[in-house]
Parts: sequence; C-alpha cells; structure tokens
Amino acid sequence: MTITHEAELDGLKAIGRIVANTLQGMAQAMEPGMTTGELDGIGRAMLEAVGAYSAPEVTYDFPGATCISVNEEIAHGIPGDRVLQAGDLVNIDVSAVKDGFFADTGASFPLGEVMPRVARLCRDGRRAMEAGIAAVGHGRPLSGIGKAVGRFAASRGYTLIRNLASHGVGRALHEYPEEVATWPNRDRRRIHRGLVLTVERAGRDGWTLYAEPRALAVQYEHTVVATDRGALIVTRPG
Repeated sequence: MTITHEAELDGLKAIGRIVANTLQGMAQAMEPGMTTGELDGIGRAMLEAVGAYSAPEVTYDFPGATCISVNEEIAHGIPGDRVLQAGDLVNIDVSAVKDGFFADTGASFPLGEVMPRVARLCRDGRRAMEAGIAAVGHGRPLSGIGKAVGRFAASRGYTLIRNLASHGVGRALHEYPEEVATWPNRDRRRIHRGLVLTVERAGRDGWTLYAEPRALAVQYEHTVVATDRGALIVTRPG
C-alpha cells in the first residue's frame, strides 16, 4: 500500500494501535500453566472488542486468531494445547484488519527468568529490527534494510532466518513489495514515499517454521510508513 492522503494514514494508525495493544495485552497476560490456545483466546477477545478481525484467519484460514511460537518454533505457530512453562521463549505475532486496513506486529518474550544468553538474544533481536527500520526512507534501497540487519547480526555472532522476510502491508496482509529480505541481498528496488511495509526478523503442520539446526530464535516486527524523514512506526500501543 502507498499512503496517498491523510484518511488512509489515520486508518492505518488505528489498526496499528489495535494490533500493538493486543500484543501488549497478550504478553502481560501470559503465565506458566496457560496453553497457547488460551493465550490466543485473549488476543481474539481483544480484537473482537474493538471490531477488528484476525488477518491470518481472514486471509489464509489460519487455525488461530494469532500466531504463537514457543522455543524451537520460529514463527507461525498454531495456538493449541501446548502448555507454557517458566523459562520459555514465546513469540506472539498479531495481525488484524479493520475498515479495510491491515497492520502486522510481533515480538518475542521470555516467560519469567531465563538464561542471560536468552535475554541477550531478545535484546539484540529488537535492536536488529530497529537497525532495519532506521534504513527505511523515501528514495532509499530496499536492500538497505537487510544490509543493516545483517551487519548488526554478524557483529553479535548471530545467524539470520532466510525464509522469513518482511513484506508490504496495508490493504492486504501481504502485498507489494511481497518479499523484503532481512538479510544482505542485491535487491535493486527503492523505497518510495508513503510505502507501507513491515520490518521483521513449513513445518510439519504446514504453518510453523522451525530452526535447522534446532536453536532458539526471536522475531520482532513493526508496520512502518516510509517518509522523507525516515520510517513512521504505526504499530505502537496507545
């Protein structure tokens, strides 16, 4: 989507706040002994309370209102009977639609006390996303996002998941530019003013992505609008 007038930006900001508030509410509610299905139910209730609908359900008939991925699961985990335990690393991905506008956000959260290396992974994952967002702006190359993330990751000794890319969003959950690599790449496309995209960092069930070789992974995601002054983040709680 490309923003062309203020009403479109207002609609995008509205759904952006909704998904951000839902993500925050789910993160605050999760506790040991809760199933991922129960946590998903909290997210569903929050979306329904403000008249929003789960984007993956509407678009892909995904079997859940949100995606919840635990430990070895990287992304797109299906909510269900898995019981959350103290020390788990839980990724929550919330995308929704209201009044024809879509927004997408997500983050990884340690449940209770975790090893220092896991806390560092979470901190650095968020910083990698922020480095990618800082590369967004009118006239800048799309490849700059991946290069910025890649430089940060390499400096900290991390590897990047290369089948989970950022994407355009706004009037659909996934739209042009359909795949924005968040790793070093040779994409020659450039970002234009008003472009709406995400910056984010198939398993056996057809949805869930797993790390190979098995390792903990984090994912952080914001929906942003490209402007002359950089990225405008619309998925902040408020």
